[in-house]
Amino acid sequence: MTKTKLTGRIVTPEDPEYDVARINLNLSIPKLPCIIVFCQNTQDVCNALKWARERHIPFRIRSGRHSYENFSLLNRGLIIDVSEMNRIIVQQDSLTATIGAGANLGAVYKELWKYGVTLPVGTSASVGIVGLTLGGGIGMLSRLFGLTCDQLLEIEMVQAVGKSGAKSIRASERENADLFWACRGGGGGNFGIVTSLTFRVHPIQNVSIFSLTWEWKDFITAFQAWQNWAPYIDERLTSSIELFSKQRNKIKVQGEYVGHPSELLDLLAPLLQAGTPSLFIEEVPYIQAVEFFNSGNIPEKFKRSGSYVYKTIPLKGIQVLKHFLSHAPNPSASVWHQSLIGTVEDIAPSETAYFHRKAIIAQEYLTSWKCDNEEQQNIRWIKNLRNAMAPYTLGDYVNWPDIDIIDWQNSYYGTNFTRLRKVKTVYDPCNVFRFPQSIPPFHK
Repeated sequence: MTKTKLTGRIVTPEDPEYDVARINLNLSIPKLPCIIVFCQNTQDVCNALKWARERHIPFRIRSGRHSYENFSLLNRGLIIDVSEMNRIIVQQDSLTATIGAGANLGAVYKELWKYGVTLPVGTSASVGIVGLTLGGGIGMLSRLFGLTCDQLLEIEMVQAVGKSGAKSIRASERENADLFWACRGGGGGNFGIVTSLTFRVHPIQNVSIFSLTWEWKDFITAFQAWQNWAPYIDERLTSSIELFSKQRNKIKVQGEYVGHPSELLDLLAPLLQAGTPSLFIEEVPYIQAVEFFNSGNIPEKFKRSGSYVYKTIPLKGIQVLKHFLSHAPNPSASVWHQSLIGTVEDIAPSETAYFHRKAIIAQEYLTSWKCDNEEQQNIRWIKNLRNAMAPYTLGDYVNWPDIDIIDWQNSYYGTNFTRLRKVKTVYDPCNVFRFPQSIPPFHK
């Protein structure tokens, strides 16, 4: 039998572009794959999967390079990279968009804006649409429109079949509905290689954006005001609060309101009365709001983790945050929060694989470093902070994976984990798609 050949743009360690091709956002977990294939179409993906299976060579799937624990990389294996499969087709009459799995959020926002529509996706332009969607997808329109995965109408995926085969399948409410359920919050890379996604899109024009900044002395006052306000305010308003290290002397709230600035000013009253913040507020075309919130991630050495908040954090918990940020390992350390519920909770936790529908806030812990000898101190700070916040939080967002979470199955997926394993057993019974913290099939 003739073995399958790799097709697409192939990069190996001998090629001058290899070092650029192999790195992900997180530089603290370097990997040296033996081949990276940048697929140009579905056939390239099928060929890459067959090639790896025929030769029993381990592989990983990659699109946006934002896997916090570099699950999309490995040493001495094959990387199946779909980032160059990034075509975006908008159907204005049906308010739908079909997006290649390699498109990043910046490209998605820009192309959709040409048609006066958008998707509720994240804030970082370089994040890949497919990874974001498969894990749920939160951003500055979440409370109004729901999660990114809630807009999903259909996916195309390359599935592993037989001993070394591959085929393309579709999943929607009407076809392979169990797989479609799993792909809305079940995390990336578990069931196959997604090549295309079709979404419902939403008309949008001008929005109001704002930023409020406090000094460290208002830490507790500002956070209490925000958490008591942000999840419960008009659902047209989604916001975040970032608590920076004491050295930075800054607490910052940012948000987006689909409405007029004068209405927004009224809605902001509880925050403006807390401490002494400085305020920026402006009405802008939606695409300018996208640029305003873009965090502009660049590759660096970092550790991140997260959790969900289901009830407002009591004073004792806020003091824990303040203590850790007073003793941060470096000035760049912070804790970031985004307001949830609104439309997100209109769907039951079991209706899609995304479990944490009732969480009021998503909380992310972040730190980065320059020198290798600072790594353990930073990782320990994140681990200790997450543990110290455990009495006030629940679970973690699968798009913020943390290798140090022991009960990750329950943290990411809650009571949906058993059903996810059943879907895995149907679509990938041989566990072809696996990585640390991947969903395992049931053994037949």
